[in-house]
Amino acid sequence: MEGNEGLLAALQSLRQHLDPDLFPLAIGDVAADRRALKELRGQLDDYLLPRVAAVDAPLLAVVGGSTGAGKSTLVNSLVGDSVTEPGVLRPTTLAPTLVANPADVAWFTSANVLPGLPRVTGDGRGEPGTLSIATAGCLPEGLALLDAPDIDSIVTANRELAAQLLAAADLWLFVTTAARYADEVPWGFLRLARERSTALAVILQRVPAEAGDPVTADLTRLLQENGLGGTPLFVVPELELPSERARLPAHAVQPIATWLGRLSADARSRADVVRRTLTGALDSLGTRVPALADRVDRQRAGIAELRAVAERSYDSGLSAFDEGMRDGLLLRGEVLARWQDFVGTGDLMRSLESRVGRLRDRITAIITGRPAPERELRSALESGIESLIRSTADGAADRAMESWLAMPAGRDLLERSGVAVSGRIGRASADLQERVGGAVRAWQGYVLDLVRSEGADRRSIARAASFGVNSLGVLVMLAVFSSTGGITGLEIGIAGGTGVLSQKLLEAIFGDQAVRALTQNARDDLRRRVREIFDQELTRFTSMLDGIGPADDTAALLRDDAKAVQERGVR
Repeated sequence: MEGNEGLLAALQSLRQHLDPDLFPLAIGDVAADRRALKELRGQLDDYLLPRVAAVDAPLLAVVGGSTGAGKSTLVNSLVGDSVTEPGVLRPTTLAPTLVANPADVAWFTSANVLPGLPRVTGDGRGEPGTLSIATAGCLPEGLALLDAPDIDSIVTANRELAAQLLAAADLWLFVTTAARYADEVPWGFLRLARERSTALAVILQRVPAEAGDPVTADLTRLLQENGLGGTPLFVVPELELPSERARLPAHAVQPIATWLGRLSADARSRADVVRRTLTGALDSLGTRVPALADRVDRQRAGIAELRAVAERSYDSGLSAFDEGMRDGLLLRGEVLARWQDFVGTGDLMRSLESRVGRLRDRITAIITGRPAPERELRSALESGIESLIRSTADGAADRAMESWLAMPAGRDLLERSGVAVSGRIGRASADLQERVGGAVRAWQGYVLDLVRSEGADRRSIARAASFGVNSLGVLVMLAVFSSTGGITGLEIGIAGGTGVLSQKLLEAIFGDQAVRALTQNARDDLRRRVREIFDQELTRFTSMLDGIGPADDTAALLRDDAKAVQERGVR
């Protein structure tokens, strides 16, 4: 099976694309997604990559099975030495033991397979999470036995390690007993071995003499019904042993030892085992990887939805600000009081129907020499605008937070970031007031520049000058917050006609069309500045999404890798 360089490159590319944290958030059945990712990484690292790189390397036979099935006793009996310790106390958490012929031990100590498990050699037993390496001269060259933890252990770590070791096997020796061969948990593993075409042999132990034929027949039936007909089946009779650590007599395990010996001695037989298991594992990637790619797409869609929800919250905040510019509420209260100081009270509103020129003259007379009311009005308007921006920004933050908390992925992200506990993310940022104040003052300066530019281009420059740029600028600002921004006729607008009067006075100086343009430009500029503020506030949410999850092209690359693996196959 030479010429597998292309296949190895495809597998390496696949492994590289599985490196990132593809499922960081609670989107869909994320526990299953993470488990599938872990299993794929593990099989690539533990079996596929090393096996494709060295197809002639020694076979690894993993001895697995249920609790108390006698796996360790079987291994010790096959190698004729007490190399692995039976788990007298349950559940056992001892490190798994790999037994190899001295001629093969270098292959396994160099972490060619199961590279994530540190090696322990010699007489000592390793700590949990390590792999003990033992040698046995009577074990044939080209074959190693690995004693795995119980597949039905009550310790989760043991079950996960057992599944990892089985996925790294060229050959699985499944050990069960006459009393437990029909248990469902082992059959789940056996069906998985069938789906991945893993080479398999079944060893039925502790079979009473009187039950040998019916139990063997029933187990054979179950194997056939589960698509495993023809699987080699070895029966070990029930024997009285002097202790838990005693080995089975040689005659009891001789058929198994002979079969393994022939398998390891015959290059073609070894190659057949490798090809069967390797091809099955590779073929499984054709369905497992695209399925994982679909889950990657789901994770990306979930992250995109979190971003969209936050963006919609701030779009709603901007809409609320737009409504605040239209509804006239800003022109009430303090702004209205300062407006009345600015233009005076009494019969001014009743004079609205009089000739525009006379209204202009009376307003001019009132304004002349009274700079303080203009400054106070501008200050009141500034304060009102700032309050409107802050309140809508607070509302947007609260909507974004509540929306995320209602989504498992958003709640997961907020809790991991630590901002959900304080609730601070649900309010505008601490420095918002300072930024808003600067933006509003900059907008007021922009409006004054607009007025200067418009006044310089018109024949009414003398009339404009009589009011002063600052006063006219305030009138433009007020017009921005009138109910329509383009009022005509004698309509009495919001706040006792404040917006109407501002508009009419501006029209008397600049003309109807120019005022409409002034007002619209001022409104658009303010909205742009508020949009920039909201975009900056939005980043408090979206920055939590930056850099997490799979890249845009990850799912496509995974599908391409799976296709490349299938096209190349085993040579």
